[in-house]
Amino acid sequence: MQINSGDTAWLLISTALVMLMTPGLAFFYGGMVRQKNLLSTLMMSFVMLGLISILWAFYGYSLSFGPDFKGIFGGLQWAGLMNVGMDPSNTYATTVPHFLFMMFQATFAIITVALITGGVVERIRFSALLIFSGIWFTLVYCPIAHWVWGSGGWLANLGVLDFAGGSVVHINAGFAALAIALVLGPRRGFEEKEVMEPNSIPYVVLGTALLWFGWFGFNAGSALGANGLAASAFASTNFAAASAAITWLILGWIHRRPSVLGVATGAVVGLATVTPASGYIHPMSAIPIGIVAATVSYYVMIWRNRTNKIDESLDVFACHGIGGTLGMLAAGILATSVIGGKSGLIDGNVTQLLIQILAIGVTALYSFGATWVIAKVIDATLGIRVRNEEEMVGLDISQHGERAYGGIS
Repeated sequence: MQINSGDTAWLLISTALVMLMTPGLAFFYGGMVRQKNLLSTLMMSFVMLGLISILWAFYGYSLSFGPDFKGIFGGLQWAGLMNVGMDPSNTYATTVPHFLFMMFQATFAIITVALITGGVVERIRFSALLIFSGIWFTLVYCPIAHWVWGSGGWLANLGVLDFAGGSVVHINAGFAALAIALVLGPRRGFEEKEVMEPNSIPYVVLGTALLWFGWFGFNAGSALGANGLAASAFASTNFAAASAAITWLILGWIHRRPSVLGVATGAVVGLATVTPASGYIHPMSAIPIGIVAATVSYYVMIWRNRTNKIDESLDVFACHGIGGTLGMLAAGILATSVIGGKSGLIDGNVTQLLIQILAIGVTALYSFGATWVIAKVIDATLGIRVRNEEEMVGLDISQHGERAYGGIS
């Protein structure tokens, strides 16, 4: 195996693009919370760049992609990056350095854990979040990544289609956010319908722009080479985001007014939904995917707000859990051998859709169930939620002793 300089250059760029998505997510989430929780929300995403990177190097990469153990997880032969070097891997991305493939996958792990924080903002103890994140990464992310993407993973052996993370990233994070939000309970004032206005919609737009930009590395980078498949995934990514953003704009306009926050949210929903299908579909198929994704997620969000029972604060489930589910189904329906060499329902492969449904169900059930247990154990032993007075004053001061605009407490 020989290193290809073009493939290596593209994957280096893609890795940097995906890394940029986590600070982008920090601004996307940070703009939507109240001012007293802005820094806390930014910190929740940004700290994952440090925490998950370290865990990934010590054992996460090996558990996710190392030599297979019974289709469930990778062994520890690559722990501490042993046997990972500058030469290509014999198994993954055979035209780029193994170190580079390892780092590319690290950025996916980082943002997946960061995505969950949108369900817990404004009320979780920072120390509990760090403990939860380390355990969840180990017991939930790494096994699911191996099932779907690892050589020998049981879902990979069945032939599941998940080009860049519909199940591993979005369904996983969406159902985990729902589970931990239920354990935490609603924010003070939520059940009384207290107004909780975003502190900075410009931050949300900035975060969306960074996410959209970085998502080209997320999806097109998953082609693992500078080739036609990367170009197709690149185009599909853009068209899905665009159609979902415009669909959300129209839906919001019908109900009230064209919302800046709505357009930004719609774009992210389109990006999340097209992710698993992006390397298997024709780019024109991304447009209806975005339309359907925005419509379903919009009304799921409306339903949650009207029922006023579940405070999954920033709608990680509606955006990513639902989006990832729709995207996995889209891959099973719209995949065409002309693009990614895989056939879905429209090409006559009914079995593929059934495999996709199985992967959706298994990922959702395992992620939700394991997350619930992890959160419950942490709550029972250490306490997961801040005290009422800490929540009232805001997590910026109570957890970090800082204000976003002003001095130190």
